[in-house]
Amino acid sequence: MTDQEDRNVLKMLMVVVGALVGFFIVIVILAQIVAGAKKADDGVDQMVEKAVIDRIKPYGEVNVGTAPVAVASSGADGKGTYSASCAACHGTGAAGAPKLGDNGAWKARIAQGNDTLFDHAINGFKGMPPKGGNASLSDDAVKAAVKYMVDGSK
Repeated sequence: MTDQEDRNVLKMLMVVVGALVGFFIVIVILAQIVAGAKKADDGVDQMVEKAVIDRIKPYGEVNVGTAPVAVASSGADGKGTYSASCAACHGTGAAGAPKLGDNGAWKARIAQGNDTLFDHAINGFKGMPPKGGNASLSDDAVKAAVKYMVDGSK
């Protein structure tokens, strides 16, 4: 092949590649026009979306701020504090927590005295978090809950 033939082949190759690129661009533009520019919320029924939000609202909401904390008991209501903060573990025996009313599980603990039980409940003990994981509880509310559990487990 001569230089002239090489140049002609190169020119022809460039024309073919250019035509293919141009054809591809035209196809993409036509596809956009035919399909139309869809928005992210196209096809979403607003009534269905509102119904879903209303249905799940009682069970949870997005909280991007600080973690929610249970409200502290305003008084030293042992039963109320137990129900709100202690029953999750002491009502089921979760994580080895002695269940309310289980005399055998509480006997040795009660023998240690209330001061020891108060200290364990307020400061945490063997896997139990301080104040049962509810840091907003007052010490008096925790003590009242401990008294309620002790009285109900003798």
